[in-house]
Amino acid sequence: MASADDGPTAGPGPLPSADPRGPVQLSDDAVAVIAGDGTVIGWTRGAQALLGYAAAEMVGRSAAMLLAGAPDPRRTAAIAARSRGGSGWSGLIALRGRDDRQVDADVRVSASFLIAGREGFLVSGRERTPRWTVEGSVLEGFLTRSPVGMAVMDPQLRYLWLNDTLERFGGVPREQRLGRRPSDVLPGLLAAPIERLMRQVMATGVPVTDYEYLGWSWSDPNRRRAFSSSFFPLADAEENRIGIGYMVQDVTDRWNARRLLALVNEAGASIGSTLDVQRTAQELADFAVPRFADFVFVDLLETPLGRERPEGPPLGAEGAGGRPPMRRMGMSSVHEGCPESVARIGESVDFVPPPHDVHFLLDGDPVLLPLLDPDSHAWAVEQPARAARIREFGLHSLISVPMRARDTVLGLTTFMRSQNPVPFDEDDVAPARELVARAAVCVDNARRYTREHTAALVLQESLLPHTLRGGTALDVASSYLPADAKDGVGGDWFDVIPLSGARVGLVIGDVVGHGISAAATMGRLRTAVQTLADMDLAPDELLARLDDLVMRLSEEEPAGRKADRGGTTVLGATCLYAVYDPATRCCTMARAGHPPPVVVTPEGSVSFPALPSGPPLGRGGLPFESLDVVLPEGSLLGLYTDGLVEGPGKDAEQGMARLGRALVRNGLPLDELCAAVVEELLPVPQPDDIALLLARTHALSPDRLVSWDVPLDPAAVGATRGQVAAQLEAWGLDELTMTTELIVSELVTNAIRYASGPVRLRLLLQSVLTCEVSDASSTTPRLRHARTTDEGGRGLFLVAQLARRWGTRYTHRGKIIWAEQSLPSSPPLPHPVGSPPVPPAAGPSEDSPPDG
Repeated sequence: MASADDGPTAGPGPLPSADPRGPVQLSDDAVAVIAGDGTVIGWTRGAQALLGYAAAEMVGRSAAMLLAGAPDPRRTAAIAARSRGGSGWSGLIALRGRDDRQVDADVRVSASFLIAGREGFLVSGRERTPRWTVEGSVLEGFLTRSPVGMAVMDPQLRYLWLNDTLERFGGVPREQRLGRRPSDVLPGLLAAPIERLMRQVMATGVPVTDYEYLGWSWSDPNRRRAFSSSFFPLADAEENRIGIGYMVQDVTDRWNARRLLALVNEAGASIGSTLDVQRTAQELADFAVPRFADFVFVDLLETPLGRERPEGPPLGAEGAGGRPPMRRMGMSSVHEGCPESVARIGESVDFVPPPHDVHFLLDGDPVLLPLLDPDSHAWAVEQPARAARIREFGLHSLISVPMRARDTVLGLTTFMRSQNPVPFDEDDVAPARELVARAAVCVDNARRYTREHTAALVLQESLLPHTLRGGTALDVASSYLPADAKDGVGGDWFDVIPLSGARVGLVIGDVVGHGISAAATMGRLRTAVQTLADMDLAPDELLARLDDLVMRLSEEEPAGRKADRGGTTVLGATCLYAVYDPATRCCTMARAGHPPPVVVTPEGSVSFPALPSGPPLGRGGLPFESLDVVLPEGSLLGLYTDGLVEGPGKDAEQGMARLGRALVRNGLPLDELCAAVVEELLPVPQPDDIALLLARTHALSPDRLVSWDVPLDPAAVGATRGQVAAQLEAWGLDELTMTTELIVSELVTNAIRYASGPVRLRLLLQSVLTCEVSDASSTTPRLRHARTTDEGGRGLFLVAQLARRWGTRYTHRGKIIWAEQSLPSSPPLPHPVGSPPVPPAAGPSEDSPPDG
């Protein structure tokens, strides 16, 4: 509603269409529409709020009932005439409300207008508020009792006047201040910056507002407080500066809150940068010195305590005096080397601020000791070494805060002051608590991670091969580098698997993800590959079987567990499998989404065989292809995981090129070469595990390999046995002649009797003696247990009893049945045979009938 105005006003604009009997909402003021005969024809909610009458009660009734006194017809006629003339009217009218209370209202009457064919006036009003003047006593009370300290200083910065609040802030009586400067009455160096700002204001005339400072006063000399001050010039009528106005406010609570927030925010960026318990504890100590304390130490329980632990024998009774055994994990001091401490990092401690015990750690609040008394019984008698350090270094105040997180007690953090003369007070407990609470979460995260990381490392180490056996076919070396600690243990793995016929299987793989899940998955895949390799499967067939296994394992995994582990329990694994045969120098390889191997020839030529990539394991339904590569003797074959050549900011092709160049080094033993390559390519920790498997090839010496074609005639078995006996004599293995003849007799007889030609016998001498019989049949031999009345059926059973191990592998042309025998403990050096001796003509032994 407009304010009262005695001058003419313009008439209102067109009225909005509305029911004249309902409330017309024109503004927030009291508004009514009155007809020329004094009848109310419009009533607003504002009018109802002012006078208490609803629209239904007023519309159609005379407006005269609203007047507090008797109607004044002459005044009413004058107002109506002025409004009909187009000038309008405004003034003060006493109105009567519904509860008979009088309302003095500033009323404005508009120029007359027509509404619904009738003459009307728009009347608006609002209650007049009382106006009062500030008397001297009121002003004096305001200045004296204001919660803001005030003072008036003369040009020489001497106190002329101050209020009660400023007197209370400073603790100096008014009589001792008047006529003196701040430097005469304020403690310490507090007055110097205040007087400097006052002189600046006097010289420039520019006010200084909200100047904050810390200090103490005579009213509370043991507690530091924060104040906010403003200074402004005082001038006379001629604008001459005649003094300084000074206002000060105690903002200690605001300052403490701001300091706490800033301290906690800053701590968030400084504490918990790693998942290392000791590093986190040290970060807490380093952060608090000297920001908050002069000496800080962090002691962590050797075994964290849970709140659910029962209270039987005193918790931590194994410590001195019932105090829990802890270990010093971090400390920092304003003195180099922390000479205040009675313990070093890593040493066992049992400090709890006296007279508390372990129950204080479980349930107690922080302990505040504003004043340390090293001569008290609690210190001098119970902890004399610490009491001596308190005296020596002037440690005078202490706060100890239990370190708890997730209902687990982790330890205790203690803050002490020496060089800072201000003792800890209640305002310091909250920042100390917040710092320790933030660090406790980080320590607990680090502790939990360390526990899981250690378990994963132990699991991974137990699953990786401890020794690699390449036999006489390969010299092998490996290097495994775990991922950077913050990223967790990965799923890289490798293995070297001795196979039949002096062959060796090489496998390397990578499971996506980190942690125990990845390590466990790696172990399952490694076991599966060993089992499939023992079946003498070709590399492409082995990967196909492994892919089926991964698909089955993934389907068996519960959906919830997949989500919890990020879906990397098995899916996302890659693998490369290679089989090297020293007899032919052929290496057959296949891969499932894994990087290709690297080959370095004896001449130093580097190549990456164009091995078909194949899909990662777990895709299902896609084929794998193998590739045969003939390797010159002395070639270097390298299998690696992608972390060695890929990574953030690294191109895979460039990484492979660097790997090839790093492998071309002469004169280094294979173990040293493997370690040097990894160090050169990865000088700093990486976010992924690294595995490198190197193998230097050897060809089987011709004097250790002999073979014969066997006619499809049972009579040829005897001649074959004779050839074998002569070769064993040439090799100096006479002790194995009898068992080898029996094995050869049974295998060759079975091949002639049940398979199709050609049949071929091969003997290989390496770390074991291997006998192989090949034929063109793909029929799987069966080991039978013959009855006592059977004339045959004991052949393979006899082979199984005589051989170290035996088995069958399939080729493109049929199958090979092989059997291995251990060599005598000290066999003589084998010597070459110029030509196979002529065996005696003999048939199959009657003592060893073939299976049939």
